[in-house]
Amino acid sequence: MHTGAVLGFFAFKAATLLVNVQRFPRLRGGAAPPRLPRVSLLVPARNEAHTLPRTLPGLLVQGADEVLVLDDGSADGTAGVARELGAQVLEGRPLPPGWYGKPWACQQLGEAARGDVLVFTDADVSWYPGALNAVLHRLERSGADLLTVLPRPERLTPGARLLTPLVDVVVLSFLPYPFLQSRLPLATTANGQVMAFCREAYGALGGYGAVRAELLEDTVFARHLKRAGHRVEQALGQGQIGVTMYPSYRESVAGFGKNALGVHLDSRVLLVASAVWHLLAYTLPWLLPARSPAQRAVRFLTLTERTAVNLLTGRRQPADWLEGLFGPLTPLFALPAYGLALGRRVEWKGRVYEQRPASRQKASREAVKGALRPENTASAPRR
Repeated sequence: MHTGAVLGFFAFKAATLLVNVQRFPRLRGGAAPPRLPRVSLLVPARNEAHTLPRTLPGLLVQGADEVLVLDDGSADGTAGVARELGAQVLEGRPLPPGWYGKPWACQQLGEAARGDVLVFTDADVSWYPGALNAVLHRLERSGADLLTVLPRPERLTPGARLLTPLVDVVVLSFLPYPFLQSRLPLATTANGQVMAFCREAYGALGGYGAVRAELLEDTVFARHLKRAGHRVEQALGQGQIGVTMYPSYRESVAGFGKNALGVHLDSRVLLVASAVWHLLAYTLPWLLPARSPAQRAVRFLTLTERTAVNLLTGRRQPADWLEGLFGPLTPLFALPAYGLALGRRVEWKGRVYEQRPASRQKASREAVKGALRPENTASAPRR
């Protein structure tokens, strides 16, 4: 029964991956769209002085109408580095009660931006020549109100390889693209590393105020947009946009621990079930004798899944191929992240946040309902 269930699980994931090979959009380089909108590139930054010299120059040459960096209370000279590189810097205001750090930083950027398209991107994301044109092309072609991009992982240390690439694995092997394009609000995902909004849709929800107390603010924002009748689309960054998300295994654990509860729909029961199931599917087959072809097939699949995902995202260096060997051990490496997610508080970038799913969801729903009232949307800027 165990082998049959695990084979069924991998069959579903393989089918999903095959669908996404055919259907999941990729960013393509090219000329600017014929109708070029005003574009604001917006970067929330907290203690990113070491990162900006590598990533900010690529943003500044994209041809956007403005590049704004918000210094979110940094203690390492982030603002000075950004100014020296040529960006316009905003000094972040103190965090108000009821707000989490990143939503508040993005809210301030959205208020200051003048573009018709607002592109929020993290400080650790690298934009390569033509990337903004590729984003605008995809946004125009799809007719989406939000285009969210999964940047290609790059500059991975051995420790970061243990967990960081799982973002791509989860999206591409669990979520078929046609499912993501359905009308169900829960049938969506987003990546806060790159979020390109049409201003009208962004303003209709009151900006990041709709997710002011969310740790998984990107996906929750996308769900609110879809619930309000707006279109959300996802795309792979390919060679256009890359990211060095976590420099080490320890930081990967902290980052995944921060988001894991939200990914599991704020259900601790679902979170624990996920941890147990992945141990049964990936690790246990290597602790039991493989006496049948089915059991040997399961072992093979645990070793090849991550490599197959890497091929889809364009990661084809020898180290990327070998990442598949981590498959049987990945659930064990992930256990500390699950442990952090089960706690009542999580820490991120020097701030401590309460994990109160019910209250967060209620506050988020009320904020969106208020923003969508006719008196609040009548004067929303038009696309």
